[in-house]
Amino acid sequence: MTNKNNTETDVFHIKNKNAHSGMTYNEVKEYIARTTGGHDTKKYSNTDVNEVKADIAPKHTESNPY
Repeated sequence: MTNKNNTETDVFHIKNKNAHSGMTYNEVKEYIARTTGGHDTKKYSNTDVNEVKADIAPKHTESNPY
């Protein structure tokens, strides 16, 4: 069996080049989100929202709303 299709493209060669071409588009988006704090990157976040809320809550009291 050959690794070429009807247009004589070496499929194995193309797949091999793609596999070694670097990060995918989604991998790049995730990397940027994790390293720069990009906008709309909530799905890539590893921040525990409840932990942040608990950390902030004691600071907001009636005597000190800030």
